This record gives sequence, structure tokens and C-alpha cells, in this order.
Amino acid sequence: MGANRFSRELRLLTAADYKQVFDQSQRKASHRHLLLLATANELDHYRLGLVIAKKNVKLAVQRNRIKRLAREFFRHQARLTGPEGQPHFDVVLLTRRGIDVLDNEEVSTILRQQWQKLTATT
Repeated sequence: MGANRFSRELRLLTAADYKQVFDQSQRKASHRHLLLLATANELDHYRLGLVIAKKNVKLAVQRNRIKRLAREFFRHQARLTGPEGQPHFDVVLLTRRGIDVLDNEEVSTILRQQWQKLTATT
């Protein structure tokens, strides 16, 4: 199970990590059900932070399901290596109302589309 864990190095852990992404976001990908904000980091990997508010997703079981889906998706993306010299990002995922009624496949599709927007080199 060790290889499939969402290790500490892949997560935003402190309030300062989140604050930096919120204050200095360089890229964003917006969808009706979620928002991704990102800031380049100096690391050789991506890091993810999740903001899933009770206000937007009422039931704990739904919040946990969305977290699992996001972590699973992110774990696979973090393993992929982009073009040489492409920066890695600290990413914060914020959920919006209505995401809890989507099934797992729909949430995964939205994550994939927004990730492609976020990481597109322009």
C-alpha cells in the first residue's frame, strides 16, 4: 500500500502553504462545481490542498468521497512527468455547491478537464 499512499510531501500542510496559493495564484481553472488555483513551487513534484466546505457539501460521506476522488486523480497526475523545465505547482482545489450530486465518473471527468486547463503551457 505504500506506493499508493497520498504522502505528506504531496500535500499542502500548513496555513502558510494555502495562503501562498490564495494570495499569489498564477493559474486557475474554474468550473461550475470546482475551482483549481495554482502557484509554481521550487519542488520537483506537485502538492495538493483540498478545501471542501460543509456549506457546499453537507454530508461528511460526500466530502470524504470527493476527497478520495481528488487524491486518487492527483496521485496519478503527480506521477506523470511533464516537459523538461515545466514548473511544478502547489494546487488548491475548492468545491462549489452541487458537486455532491455528481457521480464518481462525472467528478473525475471534471477534474481531468480542469487539470488540463491548469497545466496547459501558454
